[in-house]
Amino acid sequence: MSDDLVLVERRGAVAIVTLNRPAAGNTLDMPTATRLEQVVASVAGDASVRCVVVTGTGKLFCGGGDVGSFGRASEGPSAFLFALAGSVHRSVLALARMGKPLVTLVNGPAAGAGLSLAILGDVALAAPSAHFTAAYGMVGLTPDGGMSWTLPRVVGLRRAQEIILTNRRIGADEAAQIGLVTRVVAAEALLDEGLAVAERLAQGPVGAIAGARALLAASMQNDLATQLDLEVVRIADAGAGAEAAEGIAAFAERRPPRFT
Repeated sequence: MSDDLVLVERRGAVAIVTLNRPAAGNTLDMPTATRLEQVVASVAGDASVRCVVVTGTGKLFCGGGDVGSFGRASEGPSAFLFALAGSVHRSVLALARMGKPLVTLVNGPAAGAGLSLAILGDVALAAPSAHFTAAYGMVGLTPDGGMSWTLPRVVGLRRAQEIILTNRRIGADEAAQIGLVTRVVAAEALLDEGLAVAERLAQGPVGAIAGARALLAASMQNDLATQLDLEVVRIADAGAGAEAAEGIAAFAERRPPRFT
């Protein structure tokens, strides 16, 4: 396994995670998935990282699983897919649960697990060349990477059914219109805009942002009463912390808060 398969770069408190198999469309074979899992665990667990950015090298964001490797696996496709999906899922879960925000920069087409990664961002920015395809049905497979959980939550069940079952390609502009991504950004400005967003988030109250992420995720399963109970616990906990102390003091003193 090569460290070059997934790159990690620091820009202050922002960690940029880059899928780096451009010749293979940044698809995920076992070495790449394993390297991604290692990188994600590292940045998620690093308290000095206050925001994570995920993007791809070259023309594609991520083409999903490396289908060629499925057929070449000595253990057969079933056992191989079980292991590959398991590794990808550990990365997805770590990104979803980490106590810091996630920005995805979709620099080009995203398919399969690449689509799952793209829509995981709290802020998802897409280049005009980006398009999105579930793709699983094209090779007789079912979704992974959390797609069956995340996609209905960002675009609704009806649209998710169409995207997954028909494999219809969704262009960047339509993706923004239906909420698949936050907005479309000119290709030449994508990295700069994404880093500007990430840096603003990193300078904010990351603990409170993490609490808000958790509340939003929980809201999809909870009834209103349960969600209200969670909100009161979360806001009380936040009120006891240093971020709230700084925010309240800054408000009283009529100055910008300093959370870092």
